[in-house]
Amino acid sequence: MSNAEWFERAQRVIPGGVDSPVRSFRSVGGTPYTVVSGKGAYVTDIEGTTYIDYVQSYGASLLGHAHDDVIAAIKRQAELGTTFGAPTPGEVQLAELMVERVPGLEQVRLVSSGTEAVMSAVRVARGATGRDKIVKFDGCYHGHSDALLVAGGSGVAQLGLPGSAGVTAGAVGDTITAPYNEVPTLDETIAAVVVEPVAANMNLVAPRENFLRDLRAECDRVGALLIFDEVITGFRLTPGGAEPFFSVTPDLYCFGKVIGGGLPVGAFGGSRAVMSHLAPLGPVYQAGTLSGNPLATAAGTTVLSRVTPADYDRLTASVQRLAVGMRDAISSSGIYCATPTQGSLLGLYLSRDEFVAPTSIVEATPLCDNGMYRDFFHAMLRRGIALAPGSYEIIFVSLAHSDADIDRTIEAAGEAAQEVFGS
Repeated sequence: MSNAEWFERAQRVIPGGVDSPVRSFRSVGGTPYTVVSGKGAYVTDIEGTTYIDYVQSYGASLLGHAHDDVIAAIKRQAELGTTFGAPTPGEVQLAELMVERVPGLEQVRLVSSGTEAVMSAVRVARGATGRDKIVKFDGCYHGHSDALLVAGGSGVAQLGLPGSAGVTAGAVGDTITAPYNEVPTLDETIAAVVVEPVAANMNLVAPRENFLRDLRAECDRVGALLIFDEVITGFRLTPGGAEPFFSVTPDLYCFGKVIGGGLPVGAFGGSRAVMSHLAPLGPVYQAGTLSGNPLATAAGTTVLSRVTPADYDRLTASVQRLAVGMRDAISSSGIYCATPTQGSLLGLYLSRDEFVAPTSIVEATPLCDNGMYRDFFHAMLRRGIALAPGSYEIIFVSLAHSDADIDRTIEAAGEAAQEVFGS
């Protein structure tokens, strides 16, 4: 079957033919390719076409797809059992590795997704402070829980939605939004401020110098808790995530993606004092039948055990080389291009007019919505390079991407830009 035939089949039984709107190709047009396998830096679709993959499950695959050590760990655990609804050694081992690597993290609770992690962290913050209101930033995406969908990035922005139908006014009544990179003035009604340390769901927007530090100070001033949503930055910016990268310690951390080694997982954590509010120790209830799933913890433990500080240095160097190479190659077609980076995170903005790197969703939106990414995306896809099918997403490089992969991608970017933008 072709990609088109498979997608037609999917649309009969799955709304829109996809299980996550960001996969739909709605904003870039065309038919999604249906992936049947992946190895390292590559994925292969149902038609047998192989792509250099820069989606990498939106950042989950730090080592690349189907890494031999990860697959071996999953197989070993699968033979012992896949879920028990009881404590397992694997959840302890993964939690120990996380606590060991993140300086301010003392305890974690494992869940099944990033959405669940942030939702639960917000509940803990409300329970710990006895307050109701939370602050989030425009363009930051924290999963699809009701209270946090307002003014979200990623697929919410991609589809041009202010939030979501089905979310009641009451559900977001205690959510306050603020512009990213501007420190809001808080008061004693605020339980928590939740933020992406690097905004990676409105394309890539870096925090201004001292933004996170000043946000930490403002939370301390009124007794609010600071929550870092590190579903993307966690164990990707550095071995300890955003905290050592920016030298700012939050009260609560939320993780996902990398810590599951490619399997569904999430986690939230903080100090023992804050986490003591969580049941069964305290009155804040949270539970999950598949929380701490043995397969996911086996995969995640393997990833965190395997990566070294040198690996992060190498990954960051690869990203910097790709960023400079793509920028120069695309700009040679006569358009303006920016490829901002933060550690191993990489963004891509295209414009026919000169611009400065965005610092907020207000500045990012015109660049993401100018229609140029759509044509560039398909030109890259025709050359065997798979970027995310949406201009609000970022480019994920894995440790499996070789120098040859980077070189091929830069070459393809120059050719694609000349094809669609050259005069």
